[in-house]
Amino acid sequence: MTDYELVTIISPEVEEERLPEIIDRVGKFITDEGGMVESTEQWGIRKLAYPVKKFMEANYVLTRFKLEPDLTKKLGGELRASEEILRHLIVTREG
Repeated sequence: MTDYELVTIISPEVEEERLPEIIDRVGKFITDEGGMVESTEQWGIRKLAYPVKKFMEANYVLTRFKLEPDLTKKLGGELRASEEILRHLIVTREG
């Protein structure tokens, strides 16, 4: 398994109470595919550098996890299918 970092940008229209549900859904996908979530950090609402789907701010979440490399495309597809997630970025962690 490879170490990854995932940054998700979640719509500011998502209520604070629903945020953990979305984060848990991402973690559940990773664990269901045989991966392991190491940590999750909520960075809160941050200003965006440019409008994304007409929003100027969004909730940022960083997730560190391990997953088989061929499953990252499937994870990306799941994230793109979510209406609450405006953008995401998966990068390989060095170390």
